[in-house]
Amino acid sequence: MEAQARTLFDDSLIWIESHWLNIAIAAGVAVLIVASLHAVRAWAMRLCQRGAGTANWYSVIGRALSKTGNFFIIMTALRLVAGYANPPQMVATTIGFLFTIAAVFQVAIWVRELIFGAIEHRTTSENYNGEGLASAIGIIRLLVSIVLFAIATVMVLSNVGVNVTGLVAGLGIGGIAIGLAAQGIFGDLIAALSIIFDRPFRVGQHIKYNGTDGTIEQIGLKSTRLRSVTGELRIISNRQLLDKEIQNFSDRRLIRFNWMLGVAYETPPDLLDRLPQILVEIAEACGARTTRNGFANFGPSTLDYEFIVEIDGTDWTAANRIRDKLATTILRRFAQEGIDMPYPAQASFTAAPDGKLIMPYPEVQPVRRVDKEPDET
Repeated sequence: MEAQARTLFDDSLIWIESHWLNIAIAAGVAVLIVASLHAVRAWAMRLCQRGAGTANWYSVIGRALSKTGNFFIIMTALRLVAGYANPPQMVATTIGFLFTIAAVFQVAIWVRELIFGAIEHRTTSENYNGEGLASAIGIIRLLVSIVLFAIATVMVLSNVGVNVTGLVAGLGIGGIAIGLAAQGIFGDLIAALSIIFDRPFRVGQHIKYNGTDGTIEQIGLKSTRLRSVTGELRIISNRQLLDKEIQNFSDRRLIRFNWMLGVAYETPPDLLDRLPQILVEIAEACGARTTRNGFANFGPSTLDYEFIVEIDGTDWTAANRIRDKLATTILRRFAQEGIDMPYPAQASFTAAPDGKLIMPYPEVQPVRRVDKEPDET
């Protein structure tokens, strides 16, 4: 080691004496490169300040570039001008080795900041909040940092010439063991990330999950808290939440009501021909529009007409008022038009063993009038 250091020192002196002009020019160019990279980093900091508080990609990209280290800037400048200065082999090898270390770890830092920025951008823009989610982001930061810097370390050791096969195998086995031991926690963590990025619902939205109907109050690291319509707080595991069908009522653009109206078979055909138009007039009078209104099928005791109406918006309070108005308007208009809506009726008959009908009451024998004859005296 001492001999190599002595050789490097001697070669460097010889190189400086014989190439001092090239070295001076290369040093000037290197200074310009360093100044330019510092200017780019300063611009990135201003870009980050420009997007501060608005949760946009200016702040994400700006923050990533602002994390550019001085060591990486210097090594980049030296690597770019080393070819012109024609340094000795050992000096060039040393510059290349140091540049590799700087570049690998700098890329890891950039990727880490971009991942963090993407997560924060999504959570801020979608109004996610809560201590649980803050804990989740903290754990994500730790895991991402460990993974990225572990990969960077393996790459650096591989460039040095170290056999990293055993190290990679050990890291893989260790990762599998940790994953199996904490698969429940990691499952919920991944589910939380899926909720953040896939956005099936957001805080404040009204959803229905597996019979539970309520409003999302908090999306946490392991569970999501939902305030049901009956008032109680329901805590559901993120993994279980994504395994079931979720109905998001807050993202709906309209409210639809569906009725099956049964009219009597005795209704005149001419009146039945007018019935779809009557239903359209009823819907328009109540501030709704019809999606389908027409004959559906022959029911057991009625002619069934399907009546589907839509109301724009998501205000269920206003929609319920319109639904009530529709119901009373249908009854009132049908009464005016003479359209009967019979309720289901059923008649039961009793039969004797031979199949003859038996009256539900005993047969009364007819009474015959007998005139009384006068007594003979």
